[in-house]
Amino acid sequence: MNQPLAMADAPPLFDLLSPEVIADPYPLYNRLRSTDPVHRSAQGYYMVSRYADVSSILRDKRFGKDFVGRVTRRQGAQVLEEPVYRSMRHWMLQQDPPDHTRLRGLVVRAFTPRRVDDMRPRIHKIVDATIEKIKPRGHADLIADFAFRLPVAVICDMLGIPPDHHEMFLAGAPDGGQRPPDDFQARLLDRSPLSRAEMDTANACSLAATKYFQQLVELRRRQPRDDLISSLVQAEEHGSKLTNDELIANVIMLFGAGHVTTVNLIGNGLLALHRNPDQLKPLRDDPSLTPNAIEELLRYDSPVQAVIRTVLDDVKVGRTKVMNGESVLCLLGAANRDPEVYHDPDRLDITRQNFRPLSFGGGIHFCVGNQLGRIEAEIAIATLLRRLPNLTLNDPEHVDWHQTLFLRGLKSLPASWSTA
Repeated sequence: MNQPLAMADAPPLFDLLSPEVIADPYPLYNRLRSTDPVHRSAQGYYMVSRYADVSSILRDKRFGKDFVGRVTRRQGAQVLEEPVYRSMRHWMLQQDPPDHTRLRGLVVRAFTPRRVDDMRPRIHKIVDATIEKIKPRGHADLIADFAFRLPVAVICDMLGIPPDHHEMFLAGAPDGGQRPPDDFQARLLDRSPLSRAEMDTANACSLAATKYFQQLVELRRRQPRDDLISSLVQAEEHGSKLTNDELIANVIMLFGAGHVTTVNLIGNGLLALHRNPDQLKPLRDDPSLTPNAIEELLRYDSPVQAVIRTVLDDVKVGRTKVMNGESVLCLLGAANRDPEVYHDPDRLDITRQNFRPLSFGGGIHFCVGNQLGRIEAEIAIATLLRRLPNLTLNDPEHVDWHQTLFLRGLKSLPASWSTA
């Protein structure tokens, strides 16, 4: 049985994993910002909710990842020997400089603005093909049948996964292995430890992915192509820049990070628009509003709700002194609705101007795929609204969210439309 975020005999004032907060975290965020913006939780870490504080922490070198230290303090050093954590400790997003700098420098080449923008025709093609497949049915789950398929296909292309293997990734897992739960990556990053059964599933998925990508890496050594895996293989062969373990682990990370956030952005965005018909109608009428709408959707219901940092030197956050070695949870979702920064922040406004949501983080860990995710969501939402103009959500007020702390996304989003 999973350990809850709060101890049973001492429930905290603010429980981020309560059913009410999972359904709608924003009233809680408002309370945190107004009553205790640097809140020390019952588990000893700090929850930071104001935009100014969160933005400052993300850019401050006195706050780092310290992945090994955090996991050890939370679950004990033995957990680092589990296969899934042996892989995760090599992930770029869990590293501090200089390893982070070295790994990011290799990966970022695949996400230059020009290269990402050149992917627009391919993204359009995937979206149109997906809609063609579901349109005659008159109904679909917009998560499994639409939002999930686009970013998975795109990251498969970028990594160089053979086209005849794409359906395997769309339908299940690499190498025909066990399909991970939909919130698999989020649960690994959450504060609450995994149960033994969950750990066994995580290990099985990690080992299957490692086996598949090791085989693909060997293929790209013999037959290099213009893809990200070939680029990383060449960097490894040049010596000292990348080890084999780092290569495989970061390919696994890129596959997961390359689609999970975008799935949530598309799903959360479609839900927010249908819950706010005064914003949906002008977007249907004027697709040129879509790029700005994506920025507002990122702010309004961020697909990434929080990131964790470890204090590397004693520092003050607001008026609170935080000591070396302590953990700080930066609540991006709360910062994005800070009334000190945004007028009427709880209102969705697709025409809002001059705003910078923190949904993709900041500082040295600013998401390398942020522009790709924006473009994918822009094309997906605009095309869906254009090609299925009478689409409606079956029950937008009653939806099922993944029970996770760091990521916010829907398990499903049933919709229907007329086929006449």
